Amino acid sequence: MKTKVWLLAVLASFLPNGLFAHPTGGEDRAYWVETLVKIADPVLVNLSEGTLKKNMPFESLSDDPLRKDVSYLEAVGRTICGIAPWLELGPEDTKEGKIRSKYIKLAVQGLRNAVNPQSPDYLVFDNRHSQPLVDAAFLAQGLLRAPRQLWGNLDSETQSRIITELKRTRAIKPKESNWLLFASMVETALLEFTNEYDTQRLYYGVNRFLDNWYKGDAWYGDGEEFHLDYYNSLVIHPMLTDLLYIMKKHNMKGGEFLNKQLTRHQRMAMQLEKLISPEATYPVIGRSIVYRLGVFHALTQISLLEMLPKKLSGAQVRCALTAVMHRQLDHPVNFDKNGWLKIGFFGSQIEMSEAYINTGSLYMCTAVFLPLGLPAQHSFWSESYMEWTNLKAWKGIDVGADKALRGNL
Repeated sequence: MKTKVWLLAVLASFLPNGLFAHPTGGEDRAYWVETLVKIADPVLVNLSEGTLKKNMPFESLSDDPLRKDVSYLEAVGRTICGIAPWLELGPEDTKEGKIRSKYIKLAVQGLRNAVNPQSPDYLVFDNRHSQPLVDAAFLAQGLLRAPRQLWGNLDSETQSRIITELKRTRAIKPKESNWLLFASMVETALLEFTNEYDTQRLYYGVNRFLDNWYKGDAWYGDGEEFHLDYYNSLVIHPMLTDLLYIMKKHNMKGGEFLNKQLTRHQRMAMQLEKLISPEATYPVIGRSIVYRLGVFHALTQISLLEMLPKKLSGAQVRCALTAVMHRQLDHPVNFDKNGWLKIGFFGSQIEMSEAYINTGSLYMCTAVFLPLGLPAQHSFWSESYMEWTNLKAWKGIDVGADKALRGNL
């Protein structure tokens, strides 16, 4: 029903102003919170109760016997990465604030269980498989995004255990691809939380991207080669930007590249917004497409950082993503009977996935919710409904020319 209502809303956008009442920013925010909670709840509730491994299903095309063992950290790391900015706002005496308080407590207790060797939900971080490096990095990124409400609310023993588990991933050699940034992210978190890090693992990935793999107009190669997929948004820009922020904070060599990276990141955000069609769809292209709305990670992160390009307003981004969210996530077939995500792009479509993907991988979609870390009073949420680029252009509105970044930018 929600999807039908929003399709009508999109169609109504082509009618003269005043013939259809669009949702307010507050109503959009309430829907985003409702949707985030629906997705994250099974992961965080079960992890907090020590029943994640018992109750989380395993859906995958993989025949890797260890893939199931590492799937739980995938679900946890990616969920924390996406929900952290919202949790960082802290408890409040409002309806949303009370919901947030509940999930802060669930996340903190869940993290205690995740790194407690005596817990039935003790997660795999070591090198029996290479995958833990990936999701330790997403977990680390999430902790960096919520230093007060997550890291700060953990007891010292749990903090120490997390540090131990992050260090275990040093035994995993990253591939010459976006994986290099996972090693860099882990070391950046160790730098931030302990002031101790592996210099080579931190710098190598950052330098490969900044010095060797930039292709132009905001696009990095995923390794030496260029791949037309969403990994520049899923991983590369969000991690590079966060890494460089921390490096600059600690006055480290390389931190001076932050401004150039932000210019590239902003251009990527512009491109991502322009991929959203008037009907609130986006291209089905490249691998890992079943991460659904997680493909907009770079756009939502630059929104959270309050660094959107001048030509792109927060309200425009909000309205575009809300329309896509309704279009893609409101259909009940995206979830199983217990509320877990099912592999697919729109519904259950396991053949659209790669063998490395499983149930836990799907929680990358929570990256779309990063702007919930902006308070409700922020202009991203308070400004009135605004049409997005393709919706305006297909109505005959002049949206101006799209200009590429030139030279080394």
